[in-house]
Amino acid sequence: MGIDNPCAAHRGASGLAPENTLAAMRKALAFPFVEWIELDVQLSKDGVPVVIHDDTVDRTTDRKGRVADFTAAELQAMDAGSWFSPAFRGEPVPTLEQVLELIRGRCRLNIELKTYGGRYPGIEAAVAGMLRRHGLTNDTVITSFDPVALKRVKEADSALRTGLIIDAAPPGLEQALARIGATFLSIGWNRLKADRMESFRRAGLTVMAWTVDRKYAMRRIAAMGEDIIICTNYPDRFGELKEERRRRWLGS
Repeated sequence: MGIDNPCAAHRGASGLAPENTLAAMRKALAFPFVEWIELDVQLSKDGVPVVIHDDTVDRTTDRKGRVADFTAAELQAMDAGSWFSPAFRGEPVPTLEQVLELIRGRCRLNIELKTYGGRYPGIEAAVAGMLRRHGLTNDTVITSFDPVALKRVKEADSALRTGLIIDAAPPGLEQALARIGATFLSIGWNRLKADRMESFRRAGLTVMAWTVDRKYAMRRIAAMGEDIIICTNYPDRFGELKEERRRRWLGS
């Protein structure tokens, strides 16, 4: 079975290039069917939105320490590529500004704010303002595990769409999202069931399933509906399934 769902590249095409780098973004953009790029944002010591997943730089760079303890210039000077492959040696930790300049007009963005419990005060307003300046408010959804952060996004710019990230499907989830004005749900793929998906549709939610890397899982999600966004580290695998569908449609 082929698939025809929207595809989101998780942290860029992070199965093919070092996650959350410009190289991973370029790899993702090379696939014409990638409609979304998901990425993670934190604040540097000097208050600049930077694109990196972990609280520390230990796993993905040649340095050690907390992201919040480095300036944006210091983060840019790190090697965020060699851990993945020598071919990406010298790839820096990008700023959000650099990613927006690369992606603008080419696909939509799912920006996850890596904040909770008051960490990174002002990150919501900083990201919202940057999106306004780049004219990307309508092409972006801001997501977080933290409902308080989503409320602050709406306070910074009521036009921005927000979404909750969750690795569960508790009763009342639809109502909880409605209370915080979120219309997007980013959910662990194996938590998604057909009956809940119908309920999410009735609630008017856009649903993204993460992180869907195996073809059997992509097929399982697609069987619940072609409206579900499939978020994957491997858009090449998604593309192979999409090609299967095209060939069957052509009868070849």
